[in-house]
Amino acid sequence: MKLQRHGAIACLALTAVLGLSACGSDNNEPTGTSASGSAAAADCATGTLNAQGSSAQKNAMAEWIKAYQQKCSGTTINYEPSGSGAGVQAFIAGTADFAGSDSALKEDEQPKADAKCAGGQALNLPMVIGPVAIVYNVSGADNLQFSPATLAKIFAGKVTKWDDAAIKADNPDAKLPSTAIQAVHRSDESGTTDNFTKYLSKTATADWTFENSKAWKAPGGVGAAKSDGVASKVKGTEGTISYVEWSYAENSSLKMAKVKNGNGEFVELTGDSAGKTIAGAKFEGQGNDLKMSIDYNTKEAGAYPIVLATYEIVCSKGLAADKLPLVKGLLSHAASSEGQQELVELGYAPLPETVRTKVETAVKSLS
Repeated sequence: MKLQRHGAIACLALTAVLGLSACGSDNNEPTGTSASGSAAAADCATGTLNAQGSSAQKNAMAEWIKAYQQKCSGTTINYEPSGSGAGVQAFIAGTADFAGSDSALKEDEQPKADAKCAGGQALNLPMVIGPVAIVYNVSGADNLQFSPATLAKIFAGKVTKWDDAAIKADNPDAKLPSTAIQAVHRSDESGTTDNFTKYLSKTATADWTFENSKAWKAPGGVGAAKSDGVASKVKGTEGTISYVEWSYAENSSLKMAKVKNGNGEFVELTGDSAGKTIAGAKFEGQGNDLKMSIDYNTKEAGAYPIVLATYEIVCSKGLAADKLPLVKGLLSHAASSEGQQELVELGYAPLPETVRTKVETAVKSLS
């Protein structure tokens, strides 16, 4: 299976870069599962949990829920991939027990989310590392590559033809048609959009003048709902280009472009190249709030620059008594070595061990 092979390569590559200990063999047998990982498997609770948010982490969440419910009878866990923006709003409104988001809470969202957490705060807990692929559908044009400036011009509507001089400069040997470009963006609020536009605003300031946001701000282009919708639109429509999580690009067998990093290299998206960028990420939050800052201008040789951290947004305190054990049980499994290993075959990159242990500690502290 393509993703299985690809995920194994990603895991091995990230091991080399980051010293991960969450990787195992193709048979999903954990090697050296930690005591905490074993404890997580037995940390069962009963009841019903409702969560929603990031569609980028839909496949990861589905795997965690399946594994947890198989180990823990008497549990019903629902995760709706409504998009990061909708998930955060549902968490704030109290209709989601926790939210999945492809970006940490913004400054104006944090106080509203904190208000839901009686006596505590809303934590940003990174659970999945998700590289973002630049995908395209152009007949006869393979192995395309883009600089940040060219991507910014395309998605800002300044470059509208595939044979534009800017694209030719990045791809001097490519056969580029003179057809119109359809730049596809998320029509719903999305943490992937927030991360992609943040990347553009950090790397192409002269050509991208729009605020990074979960909602698409640039004029023009074509909208598609959720990650599935973006992948389907690109796969089925000639002349398109978009941004989507690596796992969706793999699942749909989409062409993926190389992207120029701060070192001046056009880099292919692989587990190794994504891992090199993750290695330079820093924590911005305090205590158990594990918001991360990624250097999109990384000058690390061979680093693929468009990588996002997917979070669970959850209360540090104030969870209802009948929800707390189930939230802790599920998220403990997700943060365990076993839970992170389950991501490998899905086209995600497991958390570096140094990050995973911090997340695991934060989950244990929920009350």
